[in-house]
Amino acid sequence: MLNAILLLGLFTLSPSFEPKKVEDRLPVTFDVETGTKTEQEQKRAPKAEKREQDEASPPKQSEAVVRPPRPTEQPVEEPPAPFPFLTMSRDQMAAADIGNMPKAAQGAAAGQGDSAAVAGPGEGPGGVQLFNAEWYRRPTNSELSTYIPANAPPEGWGLVACKTVDHYHVENCQILGESPMGSGYARAVRLAAWQFLVRPPRVNGKPQVGSWVRIRIDYTRSGVRVGG
Repeated sequence: MLNAILLLGLFTLSPSFEPKKVEDRLPVTFDVETGTKTEQEQKRAPKAEKREQDEASPPKQSEAVVRPPRPTEQPVEEPPAPFPFLTMSRDQMAAADIGNMPKAAQGAAAGQGDSAAVAGPGEGPGGVQLFNAEWYRRPTNSELSTYIPANAPPEGWGLVACKTVDHYHVENCQILGESPMGSGYARAVRLAAWQFLVRPPRVNGKPQVGSWVRIRIDYTRSGVRVGG
């Protein structure tokens, strides 16, 4: 009985242990790596992230700044120098008018003293055109008579074609004809041709060295007569 009273006294004197009351609310979770952010920092974060993306990405074609091309420097061209003009009086212009010149003078000015070609195409060797010889110096009787055959008739002529070369000389002379036939006069002209001095034919006023000319020598009782 005594033991029961002691146990009851101990229970009444000992402090009461009441469990701590836990509030009924949801648990709070947070990110350990990033930590907690304030409300202001959370607002600034998207803006900063967008700005970094804009800086990293290249500008769009429509947003790119288009700079106008730099103008190239053009060289300055100097104007051409004016041509000098020749001033003439009325009398000088009238004298220079070719329409007032005589017909003979007009022909000489137009042709510049051209050489007359032999009529007929290709009378020379190989069909070349021949021009009548124009003497620079006529051969003398003594230069020609040396080559006359001893049995030649008293009269006749010899005709040859020669090629003009420099210094009024001729070369490569070839027989074209003679009279009387077999008289040897053409051969006599050909042998004496190395002494001939002939002007080269002229076409449009220009000497045509290398052209062919026709040379005829007439032999008479009184002496030798040079044609041309």
